[in-house]
Amino acid sequence: MYDVAIIGAGVIGCSIAREMSRYELRVCVLEKSSDAAAGTTKANSAIVHAGFDAKPDSLKGRLNAKGNDMFDRLSEELDFPFKRIGAFVLCFDKKDLYKLEELKKQGETNGVPGLVILSKGEIKKLEPNISEDVVAALYAPSSGIVCPYEMTIALAENANCNGVEFRFETEVTKIEKNNKGYLINTSNGEIEAALIVNAAGVHADEINNMVSKKKLDIVPRKGQYLLFDKEAGNLVSKTIFQLPTAMGKGVLVTPTVDGNLLLGPNAVDVEDKNDLITSKDGMDEIVSKGRLSVKDLPLNKVITSFSGLRAHSEADDFIIGEAYDAENFINAAGIESPGLSSAPSIAQVIENIIAQKLKPKKNDNFNPIRKGIPKFRELSNEERNKLIKERPEYGKIVCRCEVVTEGEIIDSIRRPLGARSLDGVKRRTRAGMGRCQAGFCSAKIVDILAKELNIAPTEVTKFGGDSKVLIEKNKESFV
Repeated sequence: MYDVAIIGAGVIGCSIAREMSRYELRVCVLEKSSDAAAGTTKANSAIVHAGFDAKPDSLKGRLNAKGNDMFDRLSEELDFPFKRIGAFVLCFDKKDLYKLEELKKQGETNGVPGLVILSKGEIKKLEPNISEDVVAALYAPSSGIVCPYEMTIALAENANCNGVEFRFETEVTKIEKNNKGYLINTSNGEIEAALIVNAAGVHADEINNMVSKKKLDIVPRKGQYLLFDKEAGNLVSKTIFQLPTAMGKGVLVTPTVDGNLLLGPNAVDVEDKNDLITSKDGMDEIVSKGRLSVKDLPLNKVITSFSGLRAHSEADDFIIGEAYDAENFINAAGIESPGLSSAPSIAQVIENIIAQKLKPKKNDNFNPIRKGIPKFRELSNEERNKLIKERPEYGKIVCRCEVVTEGEIIDSIRRPLGARSLDGVKRRTRAGMGRCQAGFCSAKIVDILAKELNIAPTEVTKFGGDSKVLIEKNKESFV
């Protein structure tokens, strides 16, 4: 019997899990995928929004700037990459200057610091590659960039080390109320919990609708992206937005924390919650819109395209709180942008609700610190030599594009909630994320996974389940 069962191991579920590990509670996280950060969290714009574009009377408006302010401490405690680089919202028509003023005023109401409107000349001094058509921009210095899956894995590891149990490849199929709380039927058996937190992303409506008569409808809103090689990473130094529309913040151009350049997303509502297909039309759309912001996009430097789904609700706002007809069933649903930015503050809201209901004791042994895997590519030669002497496997480069060593891959598997697939290794180390997109390193990573997990290479998967990388042996033995 668990005190709290959290459904979903994305950035929201893992943020809540870490907050709940501050208490003497038995907590579990149920995730249908084989790893944390396997859904919306792994494929988004990776922006920590300042908080100027949500209405002040909305949950988005109240929680964005507050969540943004928490990232410096979180990054320091959990050792994940985060940079405050600032953001521009570009205006291309003098008739729309009032919209920048409205955004500025709205942001100030939301508690966003340092907002200022800059002229074209001031913008060009800071960003020489911005379009000549720009007439002014809102500058938000508190905007930042983060690695969302590294952040989420860090949250999950820290929660796990503080006592939270994670059950992967465990899909919730049915929820029933009983005299103890809730009986949760899953693909891996039954679980009982006094309280449920629904953080299931695009599937949050399905989970809510199992227990509440007030039905939710989550629409998967697909956005496509282009990722550029690190050679294009300095095309802009800040996140470049355009004035937002009813469908979202529009196409952005931004550096990533790892030195690449990211372009996207568009916004298309789809029916299939597994629809992650990219298309030529989608790519053409984001390139066309991106060129409005930044001249001479280096399309010959694109290394991959991908898409992600946003959990859009009819309310067009976060849905946070107890279902009116299901006591101790807490929703964290409809968490689309700025969900990543608001994740720390959303987790605190949920924490307060649970603390009031269960009145748990504080966990005196809670440790907020988590140390990440050493990143060989970021170390000095002196640090590298010292590490290699202690751990010789750090002297063997496996992924040349991202300079990832065998030691990093081994550590990614041996850590709490360690990698169990190629994608799990990739999200923890960046092995396979570079220019060749895993063309040269996959075979070696398969071998390392097989050895560390004590399984045959033919049992190694790309992302769990039936996604096996190899079909069968075609030689006497594997090399």
